[in-house]
Amino acid sequence: MASLTRRSILRSSAALVAAGTIARPRIANAQAKTAEVWWTQGFVPEEDTAIKKIAADYEKASGNKLDLSITPFAPQRQKIVAAMQTGVVPDVMVNNPAEIIALHAWEDKLIDVTDVVEPQKSLFTETALLNAYCYNNVTKKRAYYGVPLTQDVLPNHIWRPLVEKAGFNMEDVPKTWDAFYDFFKEVQKKLKSQGMRNVYGLGLNVTTNGVDPNNVFNYFLIAYGGQDIVTKDGKLHADDPKVKAAVVKALSYAPTAYKEGFVPPGAINWNDADDNNAFHAKQIVMDLDGTISTEVAVLSQGKKEDYDNIVTMGLALSNDGKPVPSQANIVAALIPKGAKNVEVAKDFLKFLSKPASINEMLKVGLARRVPSMPHIVKDDPWWLDKSDPHRVAYVTQALLSPTVPQLWALTPAFSQVQNEHVFPKGWAEVDQQGVTPQAAADKALKRVEEIFANYKI
Repeated sequence: MASLTRRSILRSSAALVAAGTIARPRIANAQAKTAEVWWTQGFVPEEDTAIKKIAADYEKASGNKLDLSITPFAPQRQKIVAAMQTGVVPDVMVNNPAEIIALHAWEDKLIDVTDVVEPQKSLFTETALLNAYCYNNVTKKRAYYGVPLTQDVLPNHIWRPLVEKAGFNMEDVPKTWDAFYDFFKEVQKKLKSQGMRNVYGLGLNVTTNGVDPNNVFNYFLIAYGGQDIVTKDGKLHADDPKVKAAVVKALSYAPTAYKEGFVPPGAINWNDADDNNAFHAKQIVMDLDGTISTEVAVLSQGKKEDYDNIVTMGLALSNDGKPVPSQANIVAALIPKGAKNVEVAKDFLKFLSKPASINEMLKVGLARRVPSMPHIVKDDPWWLDKSDPHRVAYVTQALLSPTVPQLWALTPAFSQVQNEHVFPKGWAEVDQQGVTPQAAADKALKRVEEIFANYKI
């Protein structure tokens, strides 16, 4: 199977992207204005088509114009960093990476969009709202600094035929956390005994690149009982014995699996879509990764058999048999300070965040993400249509099961923790330098305490 990258997807829809902006609509009023919008390129071409359609619909309805720029995920991160440093910013941008909403709100670099969120506040999930409700160190209070459009979590993606080839059934997969992931080590052993030398049981991101390792670490931390490393008041509890124990366990499992040969050797250098590519190439039996981009990518390519052979599964129970909440992220639309046309920017966000707009945008984009409004999936039967088990499993995990907000939503200090990859660097010390998980945890928590000392709420 050809390697799937955002760049290759871009080439496949070059004509669309090269156009840059939507065809000019009829201007409805003499006072029409233009807003510059930066959007992240989709994982499949249909996502780009979706945002272009929404933009065109807005232009037609309002008479205003949108200068829409669609950029791949990693280059856009760099573009946003440069813009926020120089002050030459767009009117609307997305939170790429997600935690910049908390960081730039703290720095008073974002426009308060409470007036956009408040009229339909009751429609959003509590988790989505918490992720957008950030603290400003200048005003000394919280406000909504982004409009949450989606709510996304990390499901498990599994190749059913590889499990079966190893002599197991999906019903054999254990229900508790460590046993769940240990199962795929046994699958690997069986497959290698049959001569499949280049297949690995686990697709865990043990890298220090990008957003994925932070997400995976946080999931293991929560599963091991460490969610209260930061409480809702934004306070750090690095000295809590339960938290310390969870950090040690979370710094142990993935790098130990890597050292034992159950994770691909190249995983220490993975970035962006590399784990997806490994999964599509059947180099890994399972992957813990955000959204169902893995599944919709093969569907977009017309590979229905592969689509049907993947199992999308929610989280295992904790080791003591309790439900593990999914830490949810959001795609949010932000207005940076310095934007030239805040009026049109807010008007567009009001249009974009209407339930009908969110629903259409996600459905046209093959729904690798789910809406931040639960009533959308309850009112539209398409979302829970059992003919697509991937979508049903993902909607159930992301919207209909317990979720918790990102730790950076509780304090911007954790934005810096994630930007520095403090805990994934601990993984690297364990799997590459032979440092013990306990020593790596002590070092990581010390650095976290140093970072938190600079953020007082």
